[in-house]
Amino acid sequence: MTSRDADLGFDAAVEAPGPRSPSPSPSREAVLEIDRLGYAIDRRNVFSGLCLTLHGGESVAVIGPNGSGKSTLLSCVLGLIRHRTGSVRVSGTEVSALRPARLTTLRNRSIGTVDPTGELLPELSPVDNVVLAALLARHGDNRDAYRRAQGLLDGLGVPDTATSEELSGDEKRRVAVARALVNDPKLLLADEPTSSLDAASRNRTGELLFGLPRHHGCGLLVVTDDLIVARRADRVLRLMGGTLVAV
Repeated sequence: MTSRDADLGFDAAVEAPGPRSPSPSPSREAVLEIDRLGYAIDRRNVFSGLCLTLHGGESVAVIGPNGSGKSTLLSCVLGLIRHRTGSVRVSGTEVSALRPARLTTLRNRSIGTVDPTGELLPELSPVDNVVLAALLARHGDNRDAYRRAQGLLDGLGVPDTATSEELSGDEKRRVAVARALVNDPKLLLADEPTSSLDAASRNRTGELLFGLPRHHGCGLLVVTDDLIVARRADRVLRLMGGTLVAV
């Protein structure tokens, strides 16, 4: 993991870069391994032999139209949906083999989910919103949780306010990112993170999200129908016919 105090440059809107396709280093840990995933709804195959490996420090964007199964894929990774065939491993642990309590622990400690709306508890301060996620996961003591939360917020440029309702929309989204990172997850998931944003906010959010693997060493899986945002990822895959195809 690199320092949380790194400046991610969230305040500068930038043009979306062209596609990049670097190969992940074979020495990096595979934080997500999906092998021959099969899942059907009402006899319609949503996934048919779907495979994906995501490494720490790498970002992958999965694109596809509404109804193609993008959000369902994230639900399988989180263990919210039990797949029919194949396997889903997060940091080497088979998700479908876990009992509910162990699955909750895996989600809390190994997976960070980025809320694109920046939904927070408005009566709490930004740091308390982030610390709450650490305390619920029982990740460190109170003092350590506050230290990590404040370090993340400082690195993301979030002002110190008494309540979160004083923040702008962009600032709330940064708090949501800090909340997703506070438990040092191996894997970050984001579902349509720019769907309701204007062009400037979309660029800033995309820049922030896709900088996280480089700064924090986690793997990032984003599902979106926005190709401009997706092109910021190290790899772009299209979900079609129940499988993933490189773009």
